[in-house]
Amino acid sequence: MKNITVIGAGTMGNGIAHVFAMNGYTVNLLDISEDSLKTALATIAKNLDRMVKKEKISEADKSDTLGRISTHTDMNTAVANADLVVEAATENENIKLKIFTSLDEAAPANCILASNTSSISLTKIAAATKRPDKVIGMHFMNPVPVMKLIEVIRGYSTSDEVTKTIFDLSKKIGKVPVEANDYPGFVANRILIPMINEAIYTLHEGVAGVEDIDTVMKLGMAHPMGPLALADFIGLDVCLSIANILYTGFGNPKYAPCPLLVNMVTAGKLGRKSGEGFYKYTAGSKDIVVADAFKK
Repeated sequence: MKNITVIGAGTMGNGIAHVFAMNGYTVNLLDISEDSLKTALATIAKNLDRMVKKEKISEADKSDTLGRISTHTDMNTAVANADLVVEAATENENIKLKIFTSLDEAAPANCILASNTSSISLTKIAAATKRPDKVIGMHFMNPVPVMKLIEVIRGYSTSDEVTKTIFDLSKKIGKVPVEANDYPGFVANRILIPMINEAIYTLHEGVAGVEDIDTVMKLGMAHPMGPLALADFIGLDVCLSIANILYTGFGNPKYAPCPLLVNMVTAGKLGRKSGEGFYKYTAGSKDIVVADAFKK
């Protein structure tokens, strides 16, 4: 396996491209937007510069890594010689199904098709193709160059051979693969999103304030980031989408998204990406403050 195609040049996509290229793989990064591709390359270069400054890699390593990445807006060109395609598009079921239907037509017959989905059924995604045995989940964690985990999700028809290939590949790029079966939220989000949702309920019901809730979880449970700050980092719209997938998938009221989360997403308060969620964010600054709506 030498040639990797990554679909989607956003935060996850450029991180995945970065990791594969840094480990010697040829990477085709595909997106419908030229501007997004330019931004992705700039982000990768900036992250590599940070690694050079910390003496984790050399200037030559940086140059070699960037030289292994080419950008594309045409799927047929991007996947023509792919051994593996990793889809990292928006966490939207309809978008992913359309991508995989097109991928199945364009990619070589022996190519493995992987999705970076964090919650959508791999079995359903695989059913959009004629190669369900070669469809698998590779759920990378954000930020991809830093986080070690890859949640490897088997769809109903995913073969043992493909699973082993992805496990071995994950180790070769310095990650730790963990296998999960195809149920709503898999492992990571089945545990994480209900915790975040409960933190939002705790705020909604007036038990404690934003900073108090995050402080309890950071100092009391040794979490590096409080659940409300983490929700802002993930994106409140993404949290709501996954909560709804859990709620619909299991039919259990314990997964029902908090009304406050629903209202915030409706109001466009999505966290870091919109500049405000539970906290306010200023471009170019690391200082964040509690949003006015939640100040005591």
